[in-house]
Amino acid sequence: MRIVTMLLKKIALCCLLLVAGRQACTQQRAGTRPNIIYILTDDLGIGDVKYYNAKGRINTPHIDRIGQEGMVFNDVHSSSAVCTPSRYSIVTGRYAWRSRLAKGVLHGFDKPLIDSSRLTVARLLQQNGYTTACIGKWHLGLGWDIIKDGKTPQVNYSKPITGGPNALGFDYFYGIAASLDMPPYVFIENDHTISIPDTIKKWGREGPAAADFEAVNCLPELTKKAVTYIREKAQGQKPFFLYFTMPSPHTPVVPSDQFKGKSGVTEYGDYVMETDWAVGELLKAVDDGKISDNTMIVFTSDNGFAPYVLKTWNVEAEGHYPSMNYRGYKADIWEGGHRIPFLVKWPGSVKAGSSCNNTVCLSDFMATVAGILGKPLPDNAAEDSYNILPYLTGRSAGEIREATVHHSIDGNFAIRQGKWKLELCPGSGGWTAPRNAEAFKQGLPVTQLYDLSQDIREQHNVQAAYPEVEKKLMKLLQRYIDNGRSTPGTPQKNDTPVDLWKKVYTAR
Repeated sequence: MRIVTMLLKKIALCCLLLVAGRQACTQQRAGTRPNIIYILTDDLGIGDVKYYNAKGRINTPHIDRIGQEGMVFNDVHSSSAVCTPSRYSIVTGRYAWRSRLAKGVLHGFDKPLIDSSRLTVARLLQQNGYTTACIGKWHLGLGWDIIKDGKTPQVNYSKPITGGPNALGFDYFYGIAASLDMPPYVFIENDHTISIPDTIKKWGREGPAAADFEAVNCLPELTKKAVTYIREKAQGQKPFFLYFTMPSPHTPVVPSDQFKGKSGVTEYGDYVMETDWAVGELLKAVDDGKISDNTMIVFTSDNGFAPYVLKTWNVEAEGHYPSMNYRGYKADIWEGGHRIPFLVKWPGSVKAGSSCNNTVCLSDFMATVAGILGKPLPDNAAEDSYNILPYLTGRSAGEIREATVHHSIDGNFAIRQGKWKLELCPGSGGWTAPRNAEAFKQGLPVTQLYDLSQDIREQHNVQAAYPEVEKKLMKLLQRYIDNGRSTPGTPQKNDTPVDLWKKVYTAR
């Protein structure tokens, strides 16, 4: 009997140890912090992705794979209809119109837009044990050593560059200063240019360039760097964050020879296919490194399709519509300016083949990362960022955002809450007709109100019929401005006074 009792005790102890071990393993898996790869394309329309646009003429199998193996979001918006402000919001979790950038974008020689004391998503991850890298197009300003200012500044390229990615939490940076049609045309590694620009080249804009820099080689070179980074970090013990910001398919449209003619939908379609190829190279590096199960991959675009592409590469005439059924394009306050593709793959956390129809903004990345880390954000950070982790993990189907603020290239505001979208300008606020000046001449109302549940094409302005809705949304937008934030928390200060109307009346 005594022997039996001892055996039972040993069995019980083994069971307890086994259960404890399983609990420990479960806790370890739950506490494992994923690698994060954030892929940002430049001017890719939502209709350029086959997974969204079944009628699209361009094949995007690698981008589609992210949706097939993860979640596709159907109501995601860039923080602005142009690139610099959207990138600002991704890195900081804050709307860029709270900064000095009230409208438009920065250029290659402009000063840093993000204060080095501000908490960024890269610094947040860095503080929590991640290695961090930005590879690609920066476009948030750099601290060049400018000898003489002017339209094309004279720069001492031998001096370190300040205020760039390395100053904002990125351990490593390799890329270009701004868009691929903005000088200087030279690769930058960390805080130095790879070589000294000693000639003049032009891709859209003329300016200083390194003799060996060619636009057509930019995407392949950056892709190679990103793949190398992933392969190296896959062998390490620390989690990593890669912010991969492609210069494509933004102009200049420069597909490599291996992609020319592949799409059958002009060279723009070929360039989109090369963009998709780059995504595939990153996915392959993740698979080869056997880190897929613990890697979250986000794919998106900084704004809508650029309409000036149609002047040379009219894909719409070929039956391909980058904005699909949404009105407008890049720069506009209408949906085509800022409704973008957004797909997330994260095995074990995000259900394969799932979808989300809730409203999301690119500014939500930082709060979501904080949610993954289980870390609270300080009140003076990520003022416009909402944690969408409950969407990703399937724990919530309700709206997380109270409302979303949109912004056009001219600095015109819009606010979206539920089915209602109020726009504070009479025209597109961007480049599509009617622009604001023409809209005033036509006698169109100063504001536009659309019920997107009934009118996703934004064809029927109902502001005169719903004055109470307009009043409510105006009040909410003003509160967001006055409080220096759109999320709950202690009010903060905007960097400069915010003009709600952005001098829209001067267009009369």
